[in-house]
Amino acid sequence: MTARTRAVQGAGEAPYELRAHAHPARLILELWQLPGQSARHLDRPKWIAALSGRPLDLVLHRILRRLGPRGRQIARMRPGARYSLSLTEEEAMRLALLFRVLAPMRVPSRMSACVTAIEEMTREETAYWLGLVLHRPRPRRVLAALRMLLTDP
Repeated sequence: MTARTRAVQGAGEAPYELRAHAHPARLILELWQLPGQSARHLDRPKWIAALSGRPLDLVLHRILRRLGPRGRQIARMRPGARYSLSLTEEEAMRLALLFRVLAPMRVPSRMSACVTAIEEMTREETAYWLGLVLHRPRPRRVLAALRMLLTDP
């Protein structure tokens, strides 16, 4: 952990980080939880979720819009570049749930419905579903149920 990361965490910001990797063929976004005041049980960064490929291509504009001016660096990345961005807890929760729900999906209309529904969720709903997903040994059924609820007409 760098001194800058420790200073940011000491300032009261939640220890979450969005890491972007621009490979020649695709962009990969990863969400990590960093050790800090609210995560004393961690001794090193913990991977939470990742998104790449077609699912990311379909929702990247929404993610960048949610990140605001901080997301501009991600949009301008060149192949081989890496970029990291600190996130608040609420931003990290929404992105983690979004990444986990969208990763295996392939149908654009269903993906769009899921993204819209996750954006409209309250903070408590997001935390509830993300807790179910992260703290189960096999969250596949929870994610399948959530996808069905979000895309049901």
